[in-house]
Amino acid sequence: MTRIAIDTSLLIGLLDPKDVWHRQALAVKRELQARGADVAVFDCVLSEAISTLARRTHEQRRTADLERLVSCILIDYPTDDILWVLPDVPALYAEIIELVRSTGGELNFHDALIALSCRCREIPLIASFDRDFDRVPWLKRVAQPDDLG
Repeated sequence: MTRIAIDTSLLIGLLDPKDVWHRQALAVKRELQARGADVAVFDCVLSEAISTLARRTHEQRRTADLERLVSCILIDYPTDDILWVLPDVPALYAEIIELVRSTGGELNFHDALIALSCRCREIPLIASFDRDFDRVPWLKRVAQPDDLG
């Protein structure tokens, strides 16, 4: 079975029909569903998605959309289905900092946490439109259905 983590860029693309990645995110989701993939959604990805959507809808004067978007998150990703990785930060802190440094800041703290959380959980794939994950040797980035092979 394919194990894959979802990054914030893909999650927002799935949720927000006005996002530039919406169609491509839906295509990746359909392919993952067709393959019966084991999809991991981390707490840090959900928190970043909610923060980004809140800022985006506020700045674009689409605050009416925020309630629908957050409701979709709560329905699609119930608490019991979330992989809680933020408690791992103290144990991974030094490695997170080293990964940020070794990529010259291309990976930020949050993305380094995601990458290391994937490694710890033996998740070899990440669904993301962020090319910074291409720098992580233990992850293969999936940005379109063909990337799944």
